[in-house]
Amino acid sequence: MNQRPSEEEYSGDFGDYIRLVPEGNIIEILLTQEKQMTVLLASLTESQGAYQYAEGKWTLKEVVGHIADIERIMTYRLLRFSRGDQTTLPGFDQELFMPPFGSWTIGQLTEDYRAVRQSTITLLRGLPAEAWSRRGKASNLSITARALAYVCAGHELHHKAVIRNRYLS
Repeated sequence: MNQRPSEEEYSGDFGDYIRLVPEGNIIEILLTQEKQMTVLLASLTESQGAYQYAEGKWTLKEVVGHIADIERIMTYRLLRFSRGDQTTLPGFDQELFMPPFGSWTIGQLTEDYRAVRQSTITLLRGLPAEAWSRRGKASNLSITARALAYVCAGHELHHKAVIRNRYLS
């Protein structure tokens, strides 16, 4: 899939993430991100994973866990909408998804991240052409399956920049 979502395919803050994604095939972009994240995680010590750059901020491990959990949520939405389900999906509180990650090892986070990303890629590879433009509503915002795939990539790009600038600088 090489077609970027148009601005009519999403609303709200989703565009902030979508605009971060470079041109190209979204599946190839997600595969490249997986390789880069796996290399990054392999370079970390447990001490680096437990680092918080300020009081009340997430640890680096919590950021990685957050990336995986948000991708799970976005691909769940993508699955429902791409199949034609018009059920309005609720929003969520990202803080509720945080508790376990601080106690996980870097190895556990890597395994989890890779499993989520591979599931996303498998889902996207199996979508028929017409499914990419199917639309649904989540968190009271309208969005297409294509835009949700870009949100996954852009959300990771956003957080990788935070990791570089706040955790590893």
